[in-house]
Amino acid sequence: MKKLSVLLLIVPIIVNAQILTNNTTINLTKSWPQQPNGYTYPVDIYVPTVNTPSNGHPVCVILHGNGGNGSQMINQFSSILECHALVAPTGYMNSWNVCAENSDGPDIEMVNDLVDSLQLYTNINPNKIRIIGFSNGAGLANNVFIENANSGIDIVCAVVSHLNEPQYHSGNFYTIGSDTDPSTEYCGYNVLSNPLPTRKYLSISNDNDPIIPYLGGNSLVGLDFLNAEDAAYAIAQNQGYTGDIITGPGLPFGNPVVFEYSYLSGNVVHIRGNAEHSINTSQSEYIKSFFNDCLNTTNISDLDIENIKVYPNPVSDVLTIEIDHSKEQMLEIYSLTGALLLREEISSKNRSIVVSSLKEGVYVLKIGNEIVKLIKSN
Repeated sequence: MKKLSVLLLIVPIIVNAQILTNNTTINLTKSWPQQPNGYTYPVDIYVPTVNTPSNGHPVCVILHGNGGNGSQMINQFSSILECHALVAPTGYMNSWNVCAENSDGPDIEMVNDLVDSLQLYTNINPNKIRIIGFSNGAGLANNVFIENANSGIDIVCAVVSHLNEPQYHSGNFYTIGSDTDPSTEYCGYNVLSNPLPTRKYLSISNDNDPIIPYLGGNSLVGLDFLNAEDAAYAIAQNQGYTGDIITGPGLPFGNPVVFEYSYLSGNVVHIRGNAEHSINTSQSEYIKSFFNDCLNTTNISDLDIENIKVYPNPVSDVLTIEIDHSKEQMLEIYSLTGALLLREEISSKNRSIVVSSLKEGVYVLKIGNEIVKLIKSN
């Protein structure tokens, strides 16, 4: 009896990998009463030229202010978030539907769909999708923080527009019901919501803002706002903070000087400045540090110069300094905004410095006249 020979042909299945590029087209088309035939949101994209990290680029969705557009946001933030892919949609009539704006568009649905689509690109980190909103766009960013349940969104940043009363009232967060309606109580924000407790959150507001009142109350945009510091505290409580609200002027840093109110080891932060309805360089640098820009793509080696060695870098808990002479040296660690965080004299040849209290991010390490970038990891 002959044996039958079976030739098994293995045909590889080729998956058409999607790579996000500057020329990628993302189709986000929605219809609503203002646009019954559908409106396609324009989307501007910028992908940095640095090497793609093994787990993909972090990506930031940037939401413009009223009257702005996505291209302007790319131009503004490409120099701040240098290692992020940037994706900036433009809203209907150059606005976002928060309450009484020109647009009544389903912008939350649009952002949800955009985030879902970004997570499919192989050069994007699906767990590091960030949202930044400016002014009217910050209102939409806060809606995303309150409503969106995609755990891939790990950071939300609201610039010059903190929580308004429709979004947070009676001790709870709310989302839009059927639609926004300025003639109804709280503009139609009548559905209770419990935001994901796993996100980092940064709020930047200015105490001399002529449009959004820092201390709360009625605004020129027709909405009542919370006090900016109360708003940050409400978000910190939602994220698990159980202590008292931070009072006083906050922690000063930077030039120009701004003030930090930090909760949950820096996971929820409010920055107070006096840049009116804009941001200054200190606030821009804080955004860069908060987002850990370039943390996963920058190769940082141990500091090893003629007389000093510092390791490991990146560091998690303990930094070791070796000096081949007995001369006293001053060790200082600064934030990227110029705030002095740690200062110690080093007089022995070998010294260990505990840095576990620093949050994850990029810092400036100075020993004597030597300066090096220091990365703090978890």
